[in-house]
Amino acid sequence: GAKGTYTLLVTPAHLANQFKDSVLPKVFATPMMVTAMENAALNAVREYLEPGESVVGTVVNIKHLAATPAGHMVTATAEVTKVDGRRIEFTVSARDEIEEIGNGTHERMVVDGPHHQEAGRQKTAVSTRLVRANDLYHFIASQQ
Repeated sequence: GAKGTYTLLVTPAHLANQFKDSVLPKVFATPMMVTAMENAALNAVREYLEPGESVVGTVVNIKHLAATPAGHMVTATAEVTKVDGRRIEFTVSARDEIEEIGNGTHERMVVDGPHHQEAGRQKTAVSTRLVRANDLYHFIASQQ
């Protein structure tokens, strides 16, 4: 199937101790590895998308196998293994200059870009109304 790659230089901003707690080790964070793999998957199918289409991640099943410190290059690869309608399955992996650091599977769904963005705008509008209603509730409660 179609293949894609994504490469990045691991910087301090990509390290595990930046995501949850400073007691975590200063190594490449799993969420950043998944992001690299997702970008590789996008790059694998980008040229096949119609104008206005995009692909969004729907499933991630990844193993993080080895630590990578800042200063190393990480390259993620993705290969399409199955297409079922709008659903695309990939095998993904990532490696630094020394070894494979992660692998697994990933799925993305082809979506209509404008329609998907409109759904996001509608959800944002609902969230804004809920926040305002909650603020009003707390204001009224504080006045009693």
